[in-house]
Amino acid sequence: MADTTQFIAGAAFPSMTWAQTDGGRLDPAGMRGWRLLVVYRGAHCPLCESYLGTLEGLLGEFRAAGIAVAAVSGDPKEKAEAKAAEQGWSFPVGYGMTVEEMRQLGLYVSTPRSPEETDRPFPEPAIFAIRPDGTVQIVDVSNAPFARPDLAALLKGLRFIQAKDYPVRGTA
Repeated sequence: MADTTQFIAGAAFPSMTWAQTDGGRLDPAGMRGWRLLVVYRGAHCPLCESYLGTLEGLLGEFRAAGIAVAAVSGDPKEKAEAKAAEQGWSFPVGYGMTVEEMRQLGLYVSTPRSPEETDRPFPEPAIFAIRPDGTVQIVDVSNAPFARPDLAALLKGLRFIQAKDYPVRGTA
């Protein structure tokens, strides 16, 4: 069993950048305003495809709430670009997350069950809701593709947090 550090709510999101499928760079720590980073398992995961499709459907509502949305995986460029284009995701999609970065974020890392699944270790799903000051308001890390927060409920919660200046919880 490898060492993974739990990411603590209220901590600053670390300086990590990834190449994006549109040719840009995804830099969650350097972005301004509220932001939501969704870590997905990769192109091989049909549950991720569905989840990110739901996110795409709610994108206008997230933007109306002033929340920028992005996703990242450990996929190589070719797989990430193909999946983003196939699905028509209009939010930034980063790729190439390393196992070291996965561990730094406290993610669970899985190895492929077969070469048909994928060819490299990959992160299990996670969400980081990041405040304008760069601290993480919400951390949700799963060890399996079947447990993820409901995106509409998360959006509702983030709107509440913004309206009430609700503090970061679970910091101890």
